[in-house]
Amino acid sequence: MSTETKKKLVLHTSDNETFEIEEAVVLQSQAIKHMVEDECADNAIPLPNVTSKTLSKVIEYCKKHAEDSGEEALKAWDADFIKFDTDTLYDVIMAANYLNIKSLLDLTCQRVADMCKGKTPEEIRRTFNIKNDFSPEEEEAVRRENQWAFE
Repeated sequence: MSTETKKKLVLHTSDNETFEIEEAVVLQSQAIKHMVEDECADNAIPLPNVTSKTLSKVIEYCKKHAEDSGEEALKAWDADFIKFDTDTLYDVIMAANYLNIKSLLDLTCQRVADMCKGKTPEEIRRTFNIKNDFSPEEEEAVRRENQWAFE
């Protein structure tokens, strides 16, 4: 029976939570990979821009993508995984960008694009809680200048 121990890295979140994760999983983050390569990851790796709630989601994604799953099964898992509320989606986008995990950033940004598809600017503002800071006159001028986008 093999008792092979896999190297683990310790990640420390902005809300003082600590995660011990297998190196193979966490190296999907190019930012962390570079820290390890540059020997800057001897102790816990601080993640001042990532909360424990968000890091849990990122780790869940990285663990699944570190497994040797079939491409179709992974696509189905991604489609189910990405169904977060907009606040969580925003946080995961920011974490994926900060940690430089391109596949997760692509997935989350595609989710935002899909959420915008076929919606009016007003519906998009409601969906993402965006305040309209245009006056009615400014908005009308933008609509006239960019008529092609509203057809």
